[in-house]
Amino acid sequence: MATASQTAGTMRAWRTHEYGPPLEALQLDTVAIPVPDAGEVRVRVQAIPLNLNDLERITGGNMMVEPELPYSPGMEVMGVVDGCAEGTEPWLGRRVVATTKGANGGYAQYAVCPAVSTFEMPDSIPLPDAAALYFPFHLAWLGLFDRADLRPSETVLIHAGAGGSGSAAIQLAVHRGAKVFATAGTDAKAALCKDLGAHVTINYTTTDFTEVVLTETSNRGVDVVFDNVGESVFGASLKCTAYNGRYLMMGFASNKRVADEAFVVPRQVALANIKLCGVLFAYATDDMAQLVKTAMGWNFASGRVGEQIMRAIVDLVERNEVHAVVGDVVGFDEIPAAITAMAERRTTGRTIVLVDHDG
Repeated sequence: MATASQTAGTMRAWRTHEYGPPLEALQLDTVAIPVPDAGEVRVRVQAIPLNLNDLERITGGNMMVEPELPYSPGMEVMGVVDGCAEGTEPWLGRRVVATTKGANGGYAQYAVCPAVSTFEMPDSIPLPDAAALYFPFHLAWLGLFDRADLRPSETVLIHAGAGGSGSAAIQLAVHRGAKVFATAGTDAKAALCKDLGAHVTINYTTTDFTEVVLTETSNRGVDVVFDNVGESVFGASLKCTAYNGRYLMMGFASNKRVADEAFVVPRQVALANIKLCGVLFAYATDDMAQLVKTAMGWNFASGRVGEQIMRAIVDLVERNEVHAVVGDVVGFDEIPAAITAMAERRTTGRTIVLVDHDG
């Protein structure tokens, strides 16, 4: 039973009623404010960071779990906890960033989130940056440090360097002392990667990134590939991964359909003599992690790992050693147009939606 104030009432929420383009599929509804269950908190949302994976919950693309229509997309929110259920009472009143329950429900004025995927965000980091840090920096940290164990003086190729996780990865890798190669789709985005500290930037629409990497590394290749693009760059990226290098499978932005299909050729990996590393950005309690492992064979990171990463990221931001890259800040009513711009690759960094509770 929730211990929150305001357990009743209504809120505004963008919801998908039928799958289709965002400008057609999303409808602005008035719905009941949700109530958290055991182990969950409710966040009075101040800002919503848009994510590429939100699109599949609007268009009906590839999803591990498909919610029942109608529902609100949105995997991530930032705000203040205003409702707690059993076991989460200490969170009440804290300013947080959080993953939404079931990776949906975030395009709303209030959202329910698992406490294990909720992290405190100090007042020292203002909006919009406070809302832009969570997903990209956690994902980049899990890949570069938790999986690849990136070390000073190593080399790393980061795809889509001007995006959310790519821009975070560039900064973290540079801070670690690595040499960074970054790809981007326009000269302007490549220039942003350079500004973030990338040593070599490549416009992949005009230049063969494999050629550049091999030339710059005397045909050795890079120690780590940070690949959040997937199918369209996989084969070429393998060619420029060094012997015993670590290839991070971060995401599938170029073609999400292959996320559940066979597109990795075993002999291609074997001949490359590399370590292929899967990276899943998801935190779970010990009980839930064991349940998922037994039922599905998946491995979830502990919430304790997330807490450690969050503290490290906040410390780096407060010392001005890394920062969020925010491309656009829009209002709540502009969500359909903003997520359309993301789908059409017209965005740089993160798009942050500011939520007005008076509207």
